[in-house]
Amino acid sequence: MTQARTPLPTPRRPAVSSLAAAAALGALCVLGFAPFDAYFAAYFPVWPAPTLALGGLFLLWRKATTTRAAMLLGLAWGAGCFLFGVSWIYVSLSQFAGLAPPAAAGATLLFCLYLALFPALAGGLFVRWRSSTRRDALLFAGLWTLAEWLRGTLFTGFPWLAVGYSQSPPSPLAGWASVLGVYGVGFGVALIGGLLGAMRGGGWRKPGAWIAIMLLLGLGGLLRRMDWTQPAGSPVTVSLLQGNVPQSLKWDPKRLPLSVDTYLRLAQNHPAALTVLPETALPLYFNEVPREVLHGLTRHGDALIGVAVGTTDGGYTNGAVTLTPQLAAQAYAKRHLVPFGEYAPPGFGWFFRFAHIPMSDFTAGSARQEALNVAGQRIAPNICYEDLFGEELLGALPAATLLVNLSNTAWFGDSLAQPQHLQIARLRAIETGRVMLRATNTGMTAMVAPNGEIAAALPPFVTAALVVQAQGRSGLTPYARWGNLLALLIAAGACLAALRRREA
Repeated sequence: MTQARTPLPTPRRPAVSSLAAAAALGALCVLGFAPFDAYFAAYFPVWPAPTLALGGLFLLWRKATTTRAAMLLGLAWGAGCFLFGVSWIYVSLSQFAGLAPPAAAGATLLFCLYLALFPALAGGLFVRWRSSTRRDALLFAGLWTLAEWLRGTLFTGFPWLAVGYSQSPPSPLAGWASVLGVYGVGFGVALIGGLLGAMRGGGWRKPGAWIAIMLLLGLGGLLRRMDWTQPAGSPVTVSLLQGNVPQSLKWDPKRLPLSVDTYLRLAQNHPAALTVLPETALPLYFNEVPREVLHGLTRHGDALIGVAVGTTDGGYTNGAVTLTPQLAAQAYAKRHLVPFGEYAPPGFGWFFRFAHIPMSDFTAGSARQEALNVAGQRIAPNICYEDLFGEELLGALPAATLLVNLSNTAWFGDSLAQPQHLQIARLRAIETGRVMLRATNTGMTAMVAPNGEIAAALPPFVTAALVVQAQGRSGLTPYARWGNLLALLIAAGACLAALRRREA
């Protein structure tokens, strides 16, 4: 008589090999972002890399037997992605904030693991709600998009490396940014990855999935050719200054003449109707800047200067001040401050006893600020990583005809941060249908056209000026009208459609 075998218990944890594969797929996703697009452009496009990385994650989640297993796989994927893609945080903490290397490494690791919680959350929900059909691709894309939006919103948000940013031109999916924004582009990336994963084993016998993929890519290519905005006024000559002042010297009072003299020389040698200096280019309060310096910067036209501005209550803002040759001024105050860099979140004041970050107690500007009149245009400034938050830039539209980003990424040294930040600006230009001008201390100083193409750029880590002709634009893209609402409705609708089919 044959004895019945006792069934083996279902493993609650994925195998080490599966976790390693998930981490490798997360790292593969980063290869779809800048600067790798430039490194490999002569050989093959890299924009499909995030799609393949998400397709692999979809397969791993489909094989996961428990919610816990899927969450661990999502955590491993996120760890591989963020430890590779935003490791430049270690540079700022160790080299410039003064943290000991072990403390900087530990803080970077904890932050990256926090970011990895969002793909882990998406994985857990996916396994709970999946139906083991091709409709799982809809559920996968919807959950992924909602998790990325949550990562970009919760605790002031950190949407860096949202997969939609990887689809800057020449990706045909870039065209969707003008309608659905970066999260809508990310939905398309995740949906294609999920469909490819769902077809594994079926190949060409499942034409519906291939038709959906071709439609996403084809319609995106058509949208890239659409001109949602119109020229406004005459082009304006703009001089974007890149002082390349080392971060280690910038805040040394003895080196103040280095910053002032560098920007005066660049401004006077590269005349333009509008001269733009980067974030905190002059390491002084605005009311401390000598008038002869201000006159020197505006000798040939108007100027936009990144400088700290004192407030009436004794605080200070991270500001952008416009000046005419008569020194008539308008000001913008940075609204979205960097936690642990520009202010201490409640309960974390102790952090600055260990880190030495100058100007680390800024006051946030008001949420709604008018576009500034300068050089015959209306400009909407944004400072440093404010341009990560596309929806927050829309308040100045349609009045603003140009977008201007002032940054100081010297905090991150020679790392992935600079080209990644420029790639983010490319998606902002498509979303708004506006030229995005970028003036940075060490790079990447550039002009991005409304279609997301880089019209001109300076090499990083050089002292130079980029003189361009910038055409203002009027009108609104669909994304500028609706913000992230359409993308979030589509993502939520995809989840509900998959769940309804599952219950039926």
